[in-house]
Amino acid sequence: MSQTLATPAPGASRWAQYYALTKPRVVQLIVFCALIGMLLAEPGWPDLRVAGAAVLGIWLVASAAAAFNCLVEQHIDAKMARTAWRPTAKGELSSAQTLLFSILLCAAGSALLYLWVNPLTMWLTFATFIGYAVIYTLLLKPMTPQNIVIGGASGAMPPVLGWAAMRNDVGPEALMLFLIIFLWTPPHFWALALYRAEDYRKSGLPMLPITHGAEFTRLQVLLYTLVLFAATLLPFVYRMSGWIYLCSAVVLGLVFMAYALQLWRDYSDALARRTFRYSILYLSLLFSALLIDHYLNPWLT
Repeated sequence: MSQTLATPAPGASRWAQYYALTKPRVVQLIVFCALIGMLLAEPGWPDLRVAGAAVLGIWLVASAAAAFNCLVEQHIDAKMARTAWRPTAKGELSSAQTLLFSILLCAAGSALLYLWVNPLTMWLTFATFIGYAVIYTLLLKPMTPQNIVIGGASGAMPPVLGWAAMRNDVGPEALMLFLIIFLWTPPHFWALALYRAEDYRKSGLPMLPITHGAEFTRLQVLLYTLVLFAATLLPFVYRMSGWIYLCSAVVLGLVFMAYALQLWRDYSDALARRTFRYSILYLSLLFSALLIDHYLNPWLT
């Protein structure tokens, strides 16, 4: 899950610099998706003590992964206008400071999940940390233009973590939520990569618009939105949701496909930017509709 981030004010305090390392807007979306998984796992309101501990623990570990990503990619970040402001890229925080910060956040979050939620959620969250911080950031991202597809598995885990926190298992419902985010990630990220292509070219990363060209990337965005549309119908087919969600999924999906089709046929950076921004709104509204449907039709759970 990627988003553009707000730049700290000039002369920001040390605390503000550490906070910026956590990529707060990205982590907010991660926690939102995890919370959706928690709420959908229970027919009524979940245990607030467990849910609160799970939210905080997942937030801490996700923030740790974001900080570790800033550490590993500080030299790449310095070459890109979108990320050159980060404290690690500017040399405001040392590698040792960033690494210690990441370790402390990960340890605190893991301990909280283990002691106050359940061991399954802790191990799944830690595996997600490894998947993003090590497998995706260190191995996949610099090696293959399919990095965001394979690495998208880590970004798709939050609702699974939320579900496991409440149920202490991973059911088919959680896996459907995982699939939706997994298929949403490539068109979301590639829309960003299209209008930030020069940034990625400077970075040396093998992003799809650089290795295969913009036209091929736009086609992939369109194809993924088609597959994503089909995947979003699964909760209704499985009777995890009702008509409110189905109607919302159809309308939101058609709009997303319309953006992708226009992007494929008549590209512009402005359109790619609008597509990227809509993709964030799309996922938030889709899961919100699923949640509304869940509470209006509790017998479906």
